[in-house]
Amino acid sequence: MAGNGLCHSDFDIMRMPAEIGSLLGWEVPFTIGHESAGWVEAVGEGVTKVTPGDAVALLSPQSCGACEYCVRGHDSACPNGSAGRGYGLDGGLAEYILAGAEREVIRLGGVDPVVAGPLTDAGATAYHAVSRARPKLVPGSTAVVIGAGGLGAFAIQFLRVLSPATVVAVDSNPVRLEFARELGAHVTFDGVDAETTARLLELTNGDGAHAVIDFVGIDATIGAGLAAVRRTGAFVLVGAAGGTFRAPWYGGLPREADIIHFQGSTIAHLQEVVALAEAGLIRSEVDRFSLDTVEEAYRALDEGRLRGRAVVVP
Repeated sequence: MAGNGLCHSDFDIMRMPAEIGSLLGWEVPFTIGHESAGWVEAVGEGVTKVTPGDAVALLSPQSCGACEYCVRGHDSACPNGSAGRGYGLDGGLAEYILAGAEREVIRLGGVDPVVAGPLTDAGATAYHAVSRARPKLVPGSTAVVIGAGGLGAFAIQFLRVLSPATVVAVDSNPVRLEFARELGAHVTFDGVDAETTARLLELTNGDGAHAVIDFVGIDATIGAGLAAVRRTGAFVLVGAAGGTFRAPWYGGLPREADIIHFQGSTIAHLQEVVALAEAGLIRSEVDRFSLDTVEEAYRALDEGRLRGRAVVVP
């Protein structure tokens, strides 16, 4: 292991009742950490894609590679994906990690594996979200990112590189908003409240945004995000902070809009994220912690004191 990124979902995993984990097929106990990258120490029989010494990143979700979803490139929807490295299987908060299928091992080329771990989840998930919204982002369009933390920071970069949209970042943390502007956000709004939707509508001449990507997922962000989407636009819900999704069938949702929800990413999208990083088109900003200070790293994450993604280096 070169480094493992920490994620808010780790808190949910640590607090999850054992009986729920059992229903998901998890084998308890296991080591958490699902944003993993490092160097190949050894390979098993028949492995040809990588050799010892190669810098690699590991896709966290498991997938069978043979079901209808996998063969069509939708491996993030594989029925076998309820367990993965860091949730149900041993993850990356250790000196070594065991990789499974060769298809889940992504060569890094010139990307430093110490900072590559966050690309596998925060980066790839944000890329997946932007990819789902991209068909809406024509010249003159507006894209809103709610939550400019680990995933949102990547989404801002992808939107700038891959679309002509005006990018709006919304967050309650001034440090994150400053970083969002540094990464290329054209406009930033402080916090989500009753005025947020009005400000977004004013920015778009009353029509609403072509795409809103919510990386928070509480009642306030879901409500504000949906109300800010224009007709035929897209609302992408990634955040899983326990918000509710309620709207009357008539007048409560933007007409002809796409409402999209998912978790994770595909192998193809992770490969594309790594390619963008290797080309220098995006960056993975990290705050480094040693393995013996992992508790402090989680505190910093929980309290919003991080500029980038927390990465634990063995």
